[in-house]
Amino acid sequence: MSDAFRDRIDIALTVNGEPVEARVPAGRHLVDFLRLDLGLTGSHAGCEHGVCGACTVKVDGEAVRGCLMLAAQADGAEVWTLEGLTQSGVIRDLQDAFVARNALQCGYCTPGMLTSIEELLNRGGVPERAEIREHLSGNYCRCTGYEAIVDAVESVARARAEKGAA
Repeated sequence: MSDAFRDRIDIALTVNGEPVEARVPAGRHLVDFLRLDLGLTGSHAGCEHGVCGACTVKVDGEAVRGCLMLAAQADGAEVWTLEGLTQSGVIRDLQDAFVARNALQCGYCTPGMLTSIEELLNRGGVPERAEIREHLSGNYCRCTGYEAIVDAVESVARARAEKGAA
């Protein structure tokens, strides 16, 4: 066993609005900490190289690849997972749009997609379809194609913009 997993580090962070203190192996990735230590299994470990986006979580307001960040690097950070975004209601309209537009099938990529998209939608306005595609270019989906996903994102952006204008 490498020293990175024998050596342990104390961390304190906020996960989905709740304070968390833990002693973690120095080499444990954030997505593994969330899944294995906290039981938050929404984020998936896919390629483990930061390419597929299945492990995307929010750290201090930014979407990051949980497989590329060590849990120790999140010490002092605010982390949001799909579970927290769902429980807070912040992505309810986005989840509903995914279902309505059949923008998910196997669901493996969905947590990372929703987390990435939430970051885009927080910018406000209605992004062009090309901008939506560009923003999602780091999230792979092997089931749906991307048309339904882009449709869902566009519909939520329009609805939010109309609601904000009212």
